[in-house]
Amino acid sequence: MLTIHAADEVRYVWDDPEPVKDGAVAVEGVRIAAVGPLAELVERFPGGRVRRWPGVLGPARVHEGPLPDAPTPRERIHAVLKLGAVAVLEEHAGAPGLRAAAERNDVVVLARSRPTALVDLGRADLAVLDDGGACIATVCAGRLVHRRR
Repeated sequence: MLTIHAADEVRYVWDDPEPVKDGAVAVEGVRIAAVGPLAELVERFPGGRVRRWPGVLGPARVHEGPLPDAPTPRERIHAVLKLGAVAVLEEHAGAPGLRAAAERNDVVVLARSRPTALVDLGRADLAVLDDGGACIATVCAGRLVHRRR
């Protein structure tokens, strides 16, 4: 099912000088189908489910430091997802079970950091942040994996 994630503002990259006001990202499966104004995406994908988020929607983050402490590898990976990140650096994912937990949750393990961006047909990795930069929601490979209540 196609889902349209909408927010007051959508940024292709986090330092985007011209964000899309009343924007949206259409997600089909694990891929981004389109990015643009909400009205245009609703017209283009009339059967899509619309999820409205408060805050700013943009590309999910790369977690560049050590993973948060937690009792299990799975919980350490979930702590990263709660931060709006869907990728971790290989140097921090070497502890027993961490790499496997990351792979089971579609979290990407990278050899080095890389810039993130919303790209048509790119992997649907999204983060919604509030005014203070805290994560409201995380979409990893098209699945909603974190929602702050």
